[in-house]
Amino acid sequence: MSPAPSENTTPGTVHIVGAGPGDETMLTLRATLLLGDADLVIATGDVPFRAHCRDDAEIVDGEEAAGLEAGALAARLAGAANEGRRVVRLVPGEPLLDGQAAAEAEAVRAAGAPVEIVPGVSAVTAVPTYAGIPLSGAGGVDVRVLDAADPTVKWEAAGDGTLVIRNALAGIGDVAKALTGAGRPADTPVALTSRGSTTEQETVVSTLGRLTHDLKHSTLTEPAICVVGDVVSERERLSWFETKPLFGWRVLVPRTKEQAASLSERLRAYGAVPEEVPTISVEPPRTPQQMDRAIRGLVTGRYQWVAFTSTNAVRAVREKFEEYGLDARAFAGVKVAAVGEQTAAALVAFGIKPDLTPPEGKQSSEGLLEVFPPYDAELDPIDRVFAPRADIATDTLIAGLQDTGWEVDDVTAYRTVRAAPPPEPVREAIKGGGFDAVLFTSSSTVRNLVGIAGKPHKVTVIACIGPATAKTAEEFGLRMDVQSPKASVLALADELARYGAERRQRMLDAGDAFRKPSQMRRGARRKKV
Repeated sequence: MSPAPSENTTPGTVHIVGAGPGDETMLTLRATLLLGDADLVIATGDVPFRAHCRDDAEIVDGEEAAGLEAGALAARLAGAANEGRRVVRLVPGEPLLDGQAAAEAEAVRAAGAPVEIVPGVSAVTAVPTYAGIPLSGAGGVDVRVLDAADPTVKWEAAGDGTLVIRNALAGIGDVAKALTGAGRPADTPVALTSRGSTTEQETVVSTLGRLTHDLKHSTLTEPAICVVGDVVSERERLSWFETKPLFGWRVLVPRTKEQAASLSERLRAYGAVPEEVPTISVEPPRTPQQMDRAIRGLVTGRYQWVAFTSTNAVRAVREKFEEYGLDARAFAGVKVAAVGEQTAAALVAFGIKPDLTPPEGKQSSEGLLEVFPPYDAELDPIDRVFAPRADIATDTLIAGLQDTGWEVDDVTAYRTVRAAPPPEPVREAIKGGGFDAVLFTSSSTVRNLVGIAGKPHKVTVIACIGPATAKTAEEFGLRMDVQSPKASVLALADELARYGAERRQRMLDAGDAFRKPSQMRRGARRKKV
């Protein structure tokens, strides 16, 4: 259900909003508030923004937005505003520096609607920062911003300070010649950064004299920012983004988007590009009566403990509660156990703080059994445990609880079935080495991924959450490269990042050009960094 608009956006006004250079997290707070209220959003550029919009908002972007003629665009924006709708026009970077927002604002006003211009982060400053280049340097040199697409620029009058050149890729060779012809030394450092602030960012460092030669085999595309000056030499010391341990790695996460949210966020923090590919579909049990009886028993005091072994089990119980009009208060007087940190986090989100979790490094059914108290007739008024689980769950926990005196209601809370195969491009990338790494979070993810998409290529780094998952991977002929020290998806991401950092350092120490795993396969193009 979409949230109702707030008072952040004035109906009847066209808000021209800067989206920043490409990284979604660089949208300003004002931008996200306006997007969340908007009835109509017309956006150009590549900044992801849809997650901030209401489900029922009308969105025009991509080729449709790019194809709007200036007059038609202004008329559409003004027409929607004059109907009382909340309107956002999202433009790349900083509206009055990086684009044509000034002309658009005038056209919208001429069409009869008021305009508000909301600043954004400019690519002129953000992209060099993401490349690790301080524009003014320690000496505080002058900085000039020029546009390579502007035919009136007099390069001979550019001065000897730092130059930041927009639209830099087209004609950059002529620009370099003009600058050297005007007296700049041929060994003046130059850095060209393409797709800045995104995980596709690529930087080529050269000099004015060698720039044309060094760009011959690059994969740079617009938008690109060029920095000319001695400040470029600081990149070796200050580069922070492109040196992240998994920068640019395409990582396959065989989980649904809902399950993979925290894992994907952790991977992005390390510079990776996670791609969720569900291998398991979670379905309700074929006969819901067992769950219905268990929920009624929970409310009427049948259980001393509820033992959760997965986030899916938490979700299944929560959905049943909502079906019955119940909430977390129904757990009053019942003790709750969680098998690991992810399950515990799902319970906390439900409003329940677990009473018992295994120690760090032992987050499994076996680990939970080690700390689960045996039934004591004198201390425990009730001898029964509710265990909502998957239909294919192992019997380790149930048998262990029964051995310590507990009566267990082993209830099928959900079924796990193999998901449909992913689209053909994804299957080809899996088998052809298009992914740099794949994270296996359970034995079933190994079996199901191979079943629906085939075995990952031999250059792909295989990361497994624990010894059981690693054993299954080996049974399928996969080489296990990374194993997390504990049964936690976040720990698995951390361990993959450690592996990536060590791999990068080994290549640099050996004097080799750094390449991602996917670039090691035969025929892959080498990427300049």
